[in-house]
Amino acid sequence: QVQLVESGGGLVQAGGSLRLSCAASRSIRSPNTMGWYRQAPGKQRELVATMSSGGMTNHADSVKGRFTISRDNAKNAVYLQMNSLKPEDTAVYYCFARDWRASDYWGQGTQVTVST
Repeated sequence: QVQLVESGGGLVQAGGSLRLSCAASRSIRSPNTMGWYRQAPGKQRELVATMSSGGMTNHADSVKGRFTISRDNAKNAVYLQMNSLKPEDTAVYYCFARDWRASDYWGQGTQVTVST
């Protein structure tokens, strides 16, 4: 079993930046994918960005050019740099990992609130 622990959420003004971090409790056998989803009140959980163990990235259209995902495989960690934040980015952000057997793991979530 893999535990994912997020950090870095908080309250920021529109136009500001935040960096989310997620650390896995152990290494995840490759090939794997790590990334971020988010869920706003009353909405379904949606993909924000993912990055494969091979380095391929996928960013949602709504965050392209503003958010950047990165990984440190030596630390079993994934990061999300969020710039030019908008109020519509307000959500609980969840760290995600999928291992080589397509087993999925989720973090407990971290709140990001963007004020006007």
